[in-house]
Amino acid sequence: MNASPSKTPVTEPPVWLITGCSTGFGLELAKECIERGYRTVVTARDPSKLEDLGASDQVLVLELDVTRPDQAEAAIKSTLGRFGRIDVLVNNAGIGYFAAVEESEEPEVRKMFDVNVFGTGRMIWAVLPGMREQRSGCIVNVSSLAGLRGFPALGYYNATKFAVEGLSAALRHEVEPLGLQVMVVEPSGFRTDWAGRSANESAVRIDDYSATAGKVRAALRQSTGDEPGDPVRGAKAIVDAVASGNPPHHLLLGNDAFEGAMARVEHLRQDFAAGEAVARAADFPK
Repeated sequence: MNASPSKTPVTEPPVWLITGCSTGFGLELAKECIERGYRTVVTARDPSKLEDLGASDQVLVLELDVTRPDQAEAAIKSTLGRFGRIDVLVNNAGIGYFAAVEESEEPEVRKMFDVNVFGTGRMIWAVLPGMREQRSGCIVNVSSLAGLRGFPALGYYNATKFAVEGLSAALRHEVEPLGLQVMVVEPSGFRTDWAGRSANESAVRIDDYSATAGKVRAALRQSTGDEPGDPVRGAKAIVDAVASGNPPHHLLLGNDAFEGAMARVEHLRQDFAAGEAVARAADFPK
């Protein structure tokens, strides 16, 4: 699991704790881990939806709403009680919200931040003491191509995923010296429920945004169930990356993710280079 020496070497199958397993990536990750014989903790706000996964000595099904600190702490405690350690935490739970920035409703925005950002942070807080003690472990934070570049109608969703990217980058600097790893997953469009049941949208419509945010809103809804990304292949790629012992800092998933991320890198390079003289002139003269 990790090339760095561990105080408590893993001699049994690794323990994966995955949030948001009722649909999409979370469900497929759970299936992939179980198929590989990993000790797997599958969680959802409604654990009855996970009954088909079949509880066994290797599988622990838990109720977990990441917006509730008591449930986050209880999930970690139950996992340690059953398996004695956590080797991989996958922060997959997340929701979307479609609206132009001006159309966005604050209660919905706060709800999304509570799940996507604070829920991720809450699980990291809960799992780090044990990972630090064992001097090994991997934290996988599921972000999005929307965490690397902005899209109309996704402004506040972009903000949550940009936050996950920044949090992950800082965390990586803090924990890598301790033998821990941090990987961010950046998918493009996959056939999950993200643009369906898992995403709300504002009831507000401003005509001036119909050709930008409005157009994207409609396209996202229409594409549901027809996205190019395969969640099964995506889940396998995530598990393979962690199992390699040297997961990348960023795992792009999907052709659109790769092409979109590279276009963003090139845009930033050009923008920064054009402003080089201004940037360098802003310091006190030497």
